[in-house]
Amino acid sequence: MTFNTLGLSESLLLAVQETGYTQPTPIQVKSIPAILTGKDLMAAAQTGTGKTAGFTLPLLQILGGKPSVKSNRCHALVLTPTRELAAQIQESIVTYGKNENLRSAVVFGGVNVNPQMKALRRGVDILVATPGRLLDLYQQNAVKFTDIDVLILDEADRMLDMGFIRDIRKILALLPNKRQNLLFSATFSDDIRKLAKTICVNPVEIDVAPRNSTVEAISQKLYHVAKEHKSALLCHLLGKNNEQTLVFSRTKHGANKLAKQLNKAGITAAAIHGNKSQNQRTLALANFKQNKVQVLVATDIAARGIDIDLLAQVINFDLPHVPEDYVHRIGRTGRAGASGVAISLVSADEKKQLRAIERLIKFTIKEEVIDSEFKPGLIKTKEEPKQRQRQGQRQRTNTNKKPANKRPAKRKVLSSDSKQTSNQVDKTHSQKPKENVKKVTKPNNIWKKNFKSKPAK
Repeated sequence: MTFNTLGLSESLLLAVQETGYTQPTPIQVKSIPAILTGKDLMAAAQTGTGKTAGFTLPLLQILGGKPSVKSNRCHALVLTPTRELAAQIQESIVTYGKNENLRSAVVFGGVNVNPQMKALRRGVDILVATPGRLLDLYQQNAVKFTDIDVLILDEADRMLDMGFIRDIRKILALLPNKRQNLLFSATFSDDIRKLAKTICVNPVEIDVAPRNSTVEAISQKLYHVAKEHKSALLCHLLGKNNEQTLVFSRTKHGANKLAKQLNKAGITAAAIHGNKSQNQRTLALANFKQNKVQVLVATDIAARGIDIDLLAQVINFDLPHVPEDYVHRIGRTGRAGASGVAISLVSADEKKQLRAIERLIKFTIKEEVIDSEFKPGLIKTKEEPKQRQRQGQRQRTNTNKKPANKRPAKRKVLSSDSKQTSNQVDKTHSQKPKENVKKVTKPNNIWKKNFKSKPAK
């Protein structure tokens, strides 16, 4: 099946052709025709199967026939959990909609709000937003929801995990009742299905892959290693090839620490997590996409929205506490039918998480034996040999230097008269008693002014 059979317009087919895609993915085959009919939709598919294009393409076609949008309004609202995912969706809208006469904007926190308010003042056909920043803009009267015809919730499961359910309910209460609702997610938990049934009206359910499954094209393996030797093993594995790698850390502090260790070992790395500013996160992601950085160390929340074509491998430095996050992590590789490798470094205290992951995906991850070349211990940096050479040169120069001939200090020979006078001075100073000096305090001016002598009786 090709894109020509999905009912898309010629301008959209031309844009898809220019991107290089020839065959639609299973989620696109089922979702695009369903959305074009105007029905509500609930779609579950594996991460990396083309969900974004699955709703972007039909959305652009639907809005092409709408009247021009008014100031501070929009026709379609796309809600996402993270800034990176919002930026990725906006990029897809621009790519596929370059032949369409439509305006779009993306709003999220962590950046200056004034440019976002300026863009909304003109009115946009498609607004991509994170829930928190969208509510802030609404409270400032920068956006109005009266003209919304289509609502899209992408990565709905992650939004619930991140605690956005209250913000989502607030936004839903502000939207018009008559609208088309689309829910896309990598996994559908029971809570998501309950939420979807309250939002959607007689939705079309699409489940392309089994629940919480992983892509078959991804080769999964693990190494059992002591916790203190994980960093050394990671450097050893990354040193074997120069493939771009996405490394997952459980904590923000751990991501920063790991990125510093990799850079010291001569492996270019950058960290991306929630504590980084939006400019820092955008720069790190751009450098990784442009192959300027070999390794991107990320947390689970920041990794949502990282869409990189032909990403070679993903490494779990720490196993996630939530088993579903493992599916999202390794879904960053093996996207759109490509192959990929997912490696997990498992310490003794993570066996419980490993069993939970294997129960969820119904698959036993293959255990690999660490090769004999790996020597656990301190990470060897590329700066150490230079430092040793410098130290050796210093030692050689110090040994070659001749000891300086220091002349003994001349003693001053005192005459008999000078000896007598000096002795007398010492005696006088030693015999002189210390005088008891009494500290005289001046009376306070206030007491002077207020003091009045009373007449004698």
